Amino acid sequence: MTRLARKVVEHLTKKGLTISTAESCTGGLVAATIISVPGSSAVINESYVTYSNEAKTKLLGVPEEDIAINGAVSEVVARKMAYGVRKESGADIGVAATGIAGPGGSTDGKPAGLVYIALCKHKKIICKKLNLKGGRNAVRRKTTKEILKLVLKETGYHERI
Repeated sequence: MTRLARKVVEHLTKKGLTISTAESCTGGLVAATIISVPGSSAVINESYVTYSNEAKTKLLGVPEEDIAINGAVSEVVARKMAYGVRKESGADIGVAATGIAGPGGSTDGKPAGLVYIALCKHKKIICKKLNLKGGRNAVRRKTTKEILKLVLKETGYHERI
């Protein structure tokens, strides 16, 4: 993951782009991974760990109704989180993760390992549904890796990831 984070920092620096994160199931791991790279202060604006539904609403502007209707672990909420963090932080790119890292928290139709990641650049929002295997920390690491890959892909990185 460090290699991917280094590519993200170098690429965003070259492009003159900034990024902010809104994280639920990853608990700040995306931001921590980016920040572990020297020079990351040129690209990272802010990071929010919005683990509770209240934090998603208060800090990112995710409507309570969207959470009530769709659940916190949903494409709708991931998209609103990415948009909200980009808007609130003033970053060029907002990324978000919401999911069930496990081992608990599963419900009918929403098993452990279900994660939605989203990226907002300007007003374009990309969202991916992930069904990940492994324990809690494996799900967090795999989610972080997928977000870093999405950032590179959606910002025009043309080298092999």
